[in-house]
Amino acid sequence: MTRGPSAGGIRPGQGRGSLSLTARMALLFALLAIILLLGLGILMERAVDLHFDELDAHDLSAKMAVIGHLIDRTPDAAALDTLPQRLYDALAGQDHIAVLLRDAEGVVIFGAQLESFEPAHLTSTAALPAEQGWTRAGRHFIGLERILFLPFPEPEPLQALVALDVTHHVHFLDQVRQHLWLGVALAAAFAALLGWVAARQGLAPLGRVVSTARRLSAEQLGERIDAQDAPRELQELAEAFNGMLDRLESSFQRLSEFSADIAHELRTPVSNLMTETQVALSRSRSADEYRETLHSNLEEFDRLARMIGDMLFLAKADNGLLPRPAEPVRLEAEAEALVEFYEALAEEKGVCLRLAGSATVPGDRLMLRRALSNLLSNAIRHTPPGGTVEIRISAAGDRATLAVRNRGTPIPPQRLPLLFERFHRVDPSRSGQGEGAGLGLAITRSIVEAHGGRITAESGDGLTTFTVQLPQRIATTTNPVGRFD
Repeated sequence: MTRGPSAGGIRPGQGRGSLSLTARMALLFALLAIILLLGLGILMERAVDLHFDELDAHDLSAKMAVIGHLIDRTPDAAALDTLPQRLYDALAGQDHIAVLLRDAEGVVIFGAQLESFEPAHLTSTAALPAEQGWTRAGRHFIGLERILFLPFPEPEPLQALVALDVTHHVHFLDQVRQHLWLGVALAAAFAALLGWVAARQGLAPLGRVVSTARRLSAEQLGERIDAQDAPRELQELAEAFNGMLDRLESSFQRLSEFSADIAHELRTPVSNLMTETQVALSRSRSADEYRETLHSNLEEFDRLARMIGDMLFLAKADNGLLPRPAEPVRLEAEAEALVEFYEALAEEKGVCLRLAGSATVPGDRLMLRRALSNLLSNAIRHTPPGGTVEIRISAAGDRATLAVRNRGTPIPPQRLPLLFERFHRVDPSRSGQGEGAGLGLAITRSIVEAHGGRITAESGDGLTTFTVQLPQRIATTTNPVGRFD
């Protein structure tokens, strides 16, 4: 949905000079109706006009044929004297027909309805066009002229002019045109009204989208659009808008929880620092006592620095700013180095570390080591004495898999999807007991996803497994590497 100066109707006072979408659709409906009806009307008018022309031409030809037949039956001068009467008898009762018959000298030998002719027709002996139209006393005529011959021993030419009154046809066509324009105007108005109603009804969900958007705020993101009665296109818009609201609500909720968690996590070390400092300043102390206080404060500062560094790392991951080198990384080598690093801690807790398998993936070695370190330290911390932490690496097709498995208290199924959320702990009571800020698994997920992979967690029957899958585009070593401690 476009928002801006060109989007009329979205904000009051903007785009007042432009037509609304409803008005545009109404005008479009009216324009289409005008074009279609005009085209249809013109075709119909043309068809009726041609039909009348054919009828009139046929009528003129028929009358000229009658006149020609009577002339053909005039073989001598005696028959010529009776020709006018025979013509009168043939044209009796046909007031819409006018006839003018002249001999070679221009003498009129027969005339009927002569007032229908133009003066030039009555005085000129020049040949007239085959068909022509004229108007006399408000009536419309068309004519047909022929040269006929008397069948005398020496044929004599006669000029015959027949005129047909077509006023009723002209009036009919005028009425057709008037009704056509009236019908076009009414149909255009009705089409515009229909288009306006259809557009208004069809775009009603769009108005609800605007109303919902105006009511939204950071504190009120629960509004949703019901577009069940809307067209499919607007249903898709409503679904997309509702999906966006779901994501916004979820993001705002996570942001709110994240802000609360940051405040809570930072409060503990800051409170410890303030308490230690206040106690140190409550009375005079020796240099060794001040040194001990500074060492204690240094631990809290280190905790703060690590927390801030982790949050900056996650911020970079959210904005796609993590480095993405593609050096070959041997997962078994990184896992073996970490096993050696955590060996002392594992022995202190009575936990056995076990490594098997190998695979090589492209990526950043230090970032992948950090992700594996988070998983391994988390597994050692939650494994009871006498337990075993297993690291299994394998490769299949174009994917490499690294699984970290340990026995211990199972994680409730409802908490598994939350493990990789920031500041989340399976046991909230451990907060502030030196077990980190709850960012390790979130960082691990960001690193894995930055390498194009995915991480999942499973827990059941006292066994918890974190599985990392990474894309593999470099040949891997097929011989497994095993290590047992």
